[in-house]
This record gives sequence, C-alpha cells and structure tokens, in this order.
Amino acid sequence: MNKSTIKEQAESWDGVIKPVHGWFNINFKEIVQYWDLILLFVRRDFVVFYKQTVLGPLWYIIQPLFNTLVFTLIFGKVAKIPTDGIPPFLFYLSGTVIWSYFALCLNQTGKTFVANAQIFGKVYFPRITVPISIAITAVFQFLIQFMIFLGFFFYFWQSGTDIKPNIYVLTLPLIMLHMAVLSVGMGLIISAATAKYRDLTFAMTFLVQLWMYLTPIVYPLSEVPDRFKIFILINPMTAVVESFRGAFLGVSSLTPQELLLSIIISILFFIGGIITFSRVEKTFMDTV
Repeated sequence: MNKSTIKEQAESWDGVIKPVHGWFNINFKEIVQYWDLILLFVRRDFVVFYKQTVLGPLWYIIQPLFNTLVFTLIFGKVAKIPTDGIPPFLFYLSGTVIWSYFALCLNQTGKTFVANAQIFGKVYFPRITVPISIAITAVFQFLIQFMIFLGFFFYFWQSGTDIKPNIYVLTLPLIMLHMAVLSVGMGLIISAATAKYRDLTFAMTFLVQLWMYLTPIVYPLSEVPDRFKIFILINPMTAVVESFRGAFLGVSSLTPQELLLSIIISILFFIGGIITFSRVEKTFMDTV
C-alpha cells in the first residue's frame, strides 16, 4: 500500500490517532470533540463516590460544617487565634469552603493514571479529559458548600456583624479558575509521579493536610510573623484564600504584588503539570 493510498484512507476517516510529540501537548479541538465523554466522567465521579453512602451528597454539607466547628472550638476557643474581627465560625467556614475544592481537585487529579489505568489501557481518548472532568465535578461540591457559606454570611450580616463585602465578589469565577489551574497543575505532576512511585499515593493525604496548615485557613495572614511570611506567600493558595476573604468579608492583608506572584507560580505549576503529564502518558502503561 503506497503513501497516497494511506493518505486517502486517512482523509476518509472520522479521526486519525497519531503519536504525540512535543513538550506542551493540549489539543483543544480534540477536547471539544470528547466533551460528551467529559460529562460522562463527571456523572461517573459524582455517582460512584456517593453510591454506597447512606447520606449521599449530604456529605458535601456535613464535612465543611464539621471541620468548621472543630476549627472554631480548637483554634477559636482554646488557642484563641484572632480572626481579624470576623466571627470565628464564618472566618473558618470561608477558608474551609475554598480549601475543600482545592483538596478534592488535587487528590483526585493526583490519582489519574493509577485510578484509570484499566480504561486507559483499553481504548484511546485524550487523557487530559479526566483531570478536566475532576475539576468540573469539584465545582458542584464548591457550589453546594458556597451556598452554605452564603447562608451563614447573610445570617451574621443581618445580625449586625461588621462584614464588608465589596465589588471584588464579582471576581469569584477568577478565584475559582486560579484554584483550578493550581490544583490541576499540581495534580498532573503528582499523577505522573505516582504512576511510577506508588508510595506517593499513601503520602498524599499527609501532604495535603500539611499544605493546609501552611495556608491561612485557621489563621489570618496578618497574624503571621514577618520573618515567616515569605514562606506563606510563596504558597499560591494563600492568595486564593485571602482574595476570597477580602472579597466577601472585607479582611485581607494581601497586596497586588503578592497576588501576581501567586498567579505566576500557579501558571508555572500548570505548564509543568501539562509537560510532565504529556511525557508520562506515552509510557505509563509500562509502569502502572
């Protein structure tokens, strides 16, 4: 069969699978073509996760409220950590809602190769569709928990609490995009590493928990000593949490320069994640 015949046949087919080359490989046209598959993955992740639970999606409500109550008791009542004049319960709830989205994205994306190895080994589809579906699924959790936050927000506001929301509440989609870019980027790097080193799967829970305490979730950025602040600020999630609190609660110690630093670091992690993911997906079936 000559080359012209092969070319004619390829032109008559609906799709042609070719080897992936290069460092940064995102075929946006192909992602759009597989949009139905992404929605199917979203439905799968949502249904399977709660299929055998008694309370089902109610866990989306129980988890942030329970964590907030624990934080309020331990860090607010016992440790008496200041919360910039915001009621401790509302302060901790705002951080918990933001962190829940990031943690879910990071954990699930970090298991992309290991959790989907059987599917990846049987049929071709753009592997990046799985992390995209995870980020979308996490949005549903965030919206449910965000509505809970809004409920308590309006309760405290009507009670006369000094809360000062501002025009920056309109940047919420950008804040979520910032979180998604960071969590997916980091998750892709971790998924590539766990494809070869399974120990990282067990270490993920510990690392995410440690990362949370390096983020101003249970303490405000204003309470961090100056000599340690640089270590907190190079954590991209610091800017995300502070931006959210600054928009809805009116309290934030974040400067525009520190926000820009966080955005740059997040983009670098995302680019690094795509590059790492693209390189590993070619050979990961040999190690998974």
